[in-house]
Amino acid sequence: MWKTICAIVILFGSAAAAQEKSFTLQTPDALAETGFLQHLLPRFSLKTGIRITPSVEDGEAAFGDAGVPVFRQGEKVWHLSKSDGPYTDAFEEWLLSDVGKRTIEAFAPGGTPVFSADVTVREITVAAEITGDVVMGEEMSLTHCGRCHVVNETNRMNAIGSTPSFGLMRNFPDWEGRFLAFYALKPHPAFTQITDVTDPFPKNLPSPIAPIEVTLDQLDAIVAYVATIAPSDLGAPVQSQ
Repeated sequence: MWKTICAIVILFGSAAAAQEKSFTLQTPDALAETGFLQHLLPRFSLKTGIRITPSVEDGEAAFGDAGVPVFRQGEKVWHLSKSDGPYTDAFEEWLLSDVGKRTIEAFAPGGTPVFSADVTVREITVAAEITGDVVMGEEMSLTHCGRCHVVNETNRMNAIGSTPSFGLMRNFPDWEGRFLAFYALKPHPAFTQITDVTDPFPKNLPSPIAPIEVTLDQLDAIVAYVATIAPSDLGAPVQSQ
């Protein structure tokens, strides 16, 4: 009888252990040392009954650089990678849920939140550096562009009134791109040559007027000079066409 009772106890104990809901989570030291896991994991376990054991060794799931992005620490986005299974799936779903996100952002030792649930990719826009020769740019602008456009006060009376001034064009949001590619914008292709960029004029279709011939360095200089020109005050934003 005693042997039978012991066998039953062992049998039920083994069944209970087999039914325990748990998995191992591999966690880098850099994350573990923040104390964040002691805040996060017990709250998940309390909600779901699933126990998570942190480990430096491989586990059924892992926080790192691969997998689904789940939270941000400064500029670093932490990801969750995992094997398929009901417990690891439940952990991922909880981290991405509203409750999980609030739990992530509630970790604030000293009153300052350390982690954010916002894992959207942040675009960093770096302004292109304009390095052309400004003095050369003014000279090239007056020599070549001043035939039609008002470049500055020195050629105000010599330009064509129907063409926009440099000051006006500086109001265009895409002014830099327009100046860098002006030779491709009508009517310039008919009389403009950029060394090593544009094709020569066909011999049977020469430029109808004295052509503008500039190098890429001179073009960069023109753009550098235009960057120094203050946009004209027109009283309202200019809509580029």
